[in-house]
Amino acid sequence: MARLRAGLVGMGAMGRNHFRVLGALDGVDLVGVVDPALGTAEHAGVPVHTELEQLLAAGVDYVTVACPTFLHEEVGLQLAEAGVHALIEKPLAATSKGARAVRDAFAERGLVGGVGHIERYNPALQSLRERLAAGDLGEVYQVVTRRQGPFPARIADVGVVKDLATHDIDLTAWVTGRDYVTVAAQTARRSGREHEDMVAVTAELSDGVIASHLVNWLSPQKERTTVVTGERGALIADTLTADLTFHANGAIPLEWESQRNFRGVSEGDVTRFALARREPLLVEHEKFRDAVVSGDASQIVDLDQGVRIVEVSEAILDSAATNTTVTL
Repeated sequence: MARLRAGLVGMGAMGRNHFRVLGALDGVDLVGVVDPALGTAEHAGVPVHTELEQLLAAGVDYVTVACPTFLHEEVGLQLAEAGVHALIEKPLAATSKGARAVRDAFAERGLVGGVGHIERYNPALQSLRERLAAGDLGEVYQVVTRRQGPFPARIADVGVVKDLATHDIDLTAWVTGRDYVTVAAQTARRSGREHEDMVAVTAELSDGVIASHLVNWLSPQKERTTVVTGERGALIADTLTADLTFHANGAIPLEWESQRNFRGVSEGDVTRFALARREPLLVEHEKFRDAVVSGDASQIVDLDQGVRIVEVSEAILDSAATNTTVTL
């Protein structure tokens, strides 16, 4: 099988990680990078271009897009016009209108388009999804996520909703297999930046599942936690450590009446699962490479899903701006 020729647009914090993975990816040759800020003819032996047209002229099968969010639509449309497949970092575009334009352009030309929602490939969340699908929790009641940490200097063009909360929107819909129905949110700007740096979201998913997301850039500690509660207990995923823990409801009846009346369910066994821990970004690139070769996008975050995530994030911002619950 011929090796694929890949390109990369953007060499910021995330772009450098994509560069590292693409440079060692089986079956792929990284043949060029676009980033006017590099100011050099090559980076680690890979040609550097100042314009996307120069990369396209060199000949590429697909491109990873890791430039600032406000450029995603423009770059995505250029790649579609050139007939080049693309993996675009999340969010797909700065607006839902732009996201739909990119999706439609790729669909019209029969191109493979993916969105870089890397949490899909975290071992803890992959195992969590499998266990939910197998019925380990029984009926799912609630999903709670917390994604907090210091401000990343790499972000300038969007707030915490589109940069960080989009991870939680995607993973919540994906692990449960349910869509967002309503959202209600509050945002805050505490650091003097143009965009919001804190958000608290409550949401209803299909089938009556409730969800909440706490996201900010103002915490001194970094936290990435997902808790799914159901009729048989709770599954807790820590995506920083890729750990998944099951807290079972107790099977032993409580004989202490005051505790029985207060606690509802009792504490049962706690199990931390042993998981194979492969780097999520590497797995993401392997899946996208395979999708380009086969034309099968079932193992990637496709552009339809990318559009929906941007739509939900906009509903969250609309809710916060109007102090209302928004129906999707």
